[in-house]
Amino acid sequence: MEIRFLGHACFSLSDGDTTLLVDPFLTHNPKAAISADEAQATTILLTHGHMDHFGDTVAIAKRTGAPAVAITEVADELKEKEGLEVRDCNLGGTATFDWGWVKLVPAWHTSTTPAGTVSTPAGLLISFGDKLVYHLGDTCLFSDLQLVGKRHPIDVALMCIGGHYTMDRHDAVDAAEFVGAKTVIPCHYDTFPPIETDAQTFKSEVESSTGSSVVVLAPGETHTA
Repeated sequence: MEIRFLGHACFSLSDGDTTLLVDPFLTHNPKAAISADEAQATTILLTHGHMDHFGDTVAIAKRTGAPAVAITEVADELKEKEGLEVRDCNLGGTATFDWGWVKLVPAWHTSTTPAGTVSTPAGLLISFGDKLVYHLGDTCLFSDLQLVGKRHPIDVALMCIGGHYTMDRHDAVDAAEFVGAKTVIPCHYDTFPPIETDAQTFKSEVESSTGSSVVVLAPGETHTA
């Protein structure tokens, strides 16, 4: 599986035939590696409704025909858009596809869509091929992060580290210990001045205090899992 960082909190996960697109904030993203018109998707997965995650979901879903998975209130808003296929889940719920499944798990944050729909944010536990990927979404540090990988060990964690709107790189070191993933890829940093941080120092601290390895990707770069 190829995990490509597209900037901010947006990733694509692809096995060559199937592409999962997470939090497609590309238009108005100064760090976006591609434009919304270039984005390909078999399925679109959303952590929450803030514009820097909800982003280009509607336009990409209409162009590609990809179904979108989102928490119930955001999904209900998407269902109002003509021509969109939508799967609604709530926390603890799982949407199953030919490629695998995605489960919505708790994240501590806020969430309001650009249209004003208030909802609960989530993290995404994604089973794709023989890998388990955990996109933490936007979150602060909280102790229940250690429960997500208790049943199924996590191969890759996509983890916010920028601070200000989410946990910072210091709290993210503790989050990495809680999650216990084999590999951690940091995200949600350096897009805007308030969330600038030192990803290389984060890498050093995680690798010196946990069993996880950290892969720092520039927008557009790919990690093979």
